Amino acid sequence: MVKIKSSKPISKIKKGDKIKVDGKEYEVDAHYVMINHGKTREMVIELFDSKTDKDYQVRYFDNRVEESIDFYELKDIVYDKVEIEKIEW
Repeated sequence: MVKIKSSKPISKIKKGDKIKVDGKEYEVDAHYVMINHGKTREMVIELFDSKTDKDYQVRYFDNRVEESIDFYELKDIVYDKVEIEKIEW
């Protein structure tokens, strides 16, 4: 399970905020609903690293953030899941 350190609810994260993943800082580009499943919503936070110009995503279900949070890196045209230990915002 990923350790989460939050300074505010994840739902309040917006463009321009910073998120650290395993100690590396990324900037938030967007935060939106990817799929509405009725009772829950699958959310996406789009991130980028301005130093490397690479794109990333944090994905989670809004009703169970702690158990469902995942991190993805864009490789060519597909987002690949990356195992992480800690995320903070």
